[in-house]
Amino acid sequence: MKKTRQMEKLNRGLIAIKTEKGVYLSWRLLGHEEQSVSFSVYRDGQCIAKELQSGTNYLDKEGSGTSTYQVRPLIGGIEKPDFEEAAVWDTNYLSVPLQKPPGGITPDNIQYEYSANDASVGDIDGDGEYEIILKWDPTNSKDNAHAGYTGSVLLDAYKLDGTHLWRIDLGKNIRAGAHYTQFLVYDFDGDGKAEIVCKTADGTIDGTGAVIGDSDMDYRNQKGFVLEGPEYLTVFEGISGKALETIEYEPPRGRGIDWGDDEGNRVDRFLACVAYLDGERPSIVMCRGYYTRAVLAAYNWRGSRLEKVWTFDSLEPANEGYSGQGNHSVSVADVDGDGCDEIIYGSCVIDHDGTGLYTTGLGHGDAIHVSSFIPSREGLEIFQVHETPSDHGTEIHDAQTGELLWSIPSFEDVGRGMAADIDPRYEGAELWSSTHWRDGDGGLYSSTGERISEQSPQSFNFAIWWDGDLLRELLDHEYDMETGIGIGRIDKWDYENGRLVNLLTAKGTRSNNGTKGNPCLQADLFGDWREEVIWRSADSKSLRIYTTTDETDYRFYTLMHDPVYRLSVAWQNVAYNQSPHPGFFLGHNMKKPPAPDLYYPNEVNVQK
Repeated sequence: MKKTRQMEKLNRGLIAIKTEKGVYLSWRLLGHEEQSVSFSVYRDGQCIAKELQSGTNYLDKEGSGTSTYQVRPLIGGIEKPDFEEAAVWDTNYLSVPLQKPPGGITPDNIQYEYSANDASVGDIDGDGEYEIILKWDPTNSKDNAHAGYTGSVLLDAYKLDGTHLWRIDLGKNIRAGAHYTQFLVYDFDGDGKAEIVCKTADGTIDGTGAVIGDSDMDYRNQKGFVLEGPEYLTVFEGISGKALETIEYEPPRGRGIDWGDDEGNRVDRFLACVAYLDGERPSIVMCRGYYTRAVLAAYNWRGSRLEKVWTFDSLEPANEGYSGQGNHSVSVADVDGDGCDEIIYGSCVIDHDGTGLYTTGLGHGDAIHVSSFIPSREGLEIFQVHETPSDHGTEIHDAQTGELLWSIPSFEDVGRGMAADIDPRYEGAELWSSTHWRDGDGGLYSSTGERISEQSPQSFNFAIWWDGDLLRELLDHEYDMETGIGIGRIDKWDYENGRLVNLLTAKGTRSNNGTKGNPCLQADLFGDWREEVIWRSADSKSLRIYTTTDETDYRFYTLMHDPVYRLSVAWQNVAYNQSPHPGFFLGHNMKKPPAPDLYYPNEVNVQK
């Protein structure tokens, strides 16, 4: 059942890049526009191409580095004015300067510095262009299993030209690490401007300098864990970083043993996501726990107050089977076709109304991917790897029912898994995991479970649409185990010879989160439907947003107007980052994507 969803009103996202062949242009087709809409291209006020209908990119062989460009759509044969102009980049990336914060010293006299870490995007000022919300990671950030003090977690907002809008300091009572601060950036109240939502504590300083709670309180114990004191949930205004409302954080801490231990390891494992629980407007879902107990609390923000919608607790009667099923990540999609989103919480799914939809019982895992991986089947599939050795260590199941479609066994923790269409000879996506090369179980699998190669890509971190065909490329890093340095890269799988071919090595960049090899963010940020990737510079004094300059005749609306993909970008920074996927199969021999049924803030339904 389709419902009309509130979505971002984006601008054309036009970019122009100097290449050896000329100036490459790329722009958005918006979700409400007809696939057949044509475009005219203007250079320095003069029309240089009329009524383009293949692709939403163009190579101007006569362009120069000083040119400026516009694209104008033709609707009903009439050219519509567009005042958005693009100057020419001299490289295939946009450099966004950062205000790197100074380091500090912990109570046990350990010095730390900061590096740019996970990021998200939202239109916080309503101009149709994304801003970047960046988390700064202190060099002494910790996994929950490790003791020690950390520096404060900081959140910054930047415009794409590097304008620094504000900084939020979450304070000494929020510990730094991948599992602690899950921040959401989204327009929750439908005013056309995104808010920021995250867990806060006594001593958090908002973007205007105002303090939340009691700034004098320090709840850190001698091991650096924060196991006492109040916990808050705060909504911040996007444009200013001002705290708009702060309430008690739910799910609350309670007894540590209910989450698996009293040491601070499992009680402070957090997840978060955005979901259209009513099918029309976005809600906030904050989550705690997954090894044992799991609790999810859903809220609506409608401009003045947080209103709780429901709470799901795996300790409640009839929910016992949902304990221990969570992942180090979360996904969101309408899996049952009722128009409302479900939360894919690892090996279980929570329905839009806060009740359990099903659990596979296969337990915790690190990596999960949700999309249409088998296009001949109705609906979506969930591909997942699992930590506990079993006959189903790597598996794919039906997203609506949990029915196991096929699996391969594992003999140890399967820490990585990937689903992407990288071989056009087989239907849908190809699937592989780290079990294949660690345990010798073997290679690469088709979407239907056929083992198609003993060789699989030794790349498991992210997948990205980059070049001009419909196959997906692999986003990873060159990682040095001794130095801990990872340099961003994009590779293509040569399916005929069973090897990776490098397309881009982003020299001067660094990946995030150790062997995870994450970029700061991967998303369709501007230009046509293909994706951009943000890596930090080696000194964290800038972000680099890389984009493709390959021409393509394929034309799709921006992926950011696909509900599943846009929500994937919203939860991408959560815990163990995962690559985004759309809610339809995008790959070789694909069908025409479904048109999104959407409306923009302060406008009526704009669906064609």
